[in-house]
Amino acid sequence: MPQTALTKAQQRRLEKLAREARRTPQTMLRFVLRDGFELCEEDVAAARSAEAELARLDTVPHRRVSNEARVVIAKHARAPRRQAA
Repeated sequence: MPQTALTKAQQRRLEKLAREARRTPQTMLRFVLRDGFELCEEDVAAARSAEAELARLDTVPHRRVSNEARVVIAKHARAPRRQAA
C-alpha cells in the first residue's frame, strides 16, 4: 500500500478533529483514512450536538438505567415461594 504524508494543513485538521472527538490524532487518522475528513468531521459534529442536547434535556445515563433495571428484574425474577400442601 503506498504511503503518503499529510500536508501541514491536513495535520492541523486532523489534530483539531481529534481534539473535538476527544481522541488521539493516531486514532482519528484510522477513521480519516477509511472515511475521509468530511465524513469524520460531520460525525464528530453530530455526536457533539447530540451530547449537548442530552445535557440540555437532563437525561439519565444509560449505565444508571441499566443498573436500576437489573435491580428491578432481580427483585421480581426470584423463584416464587412454594406453599405447603
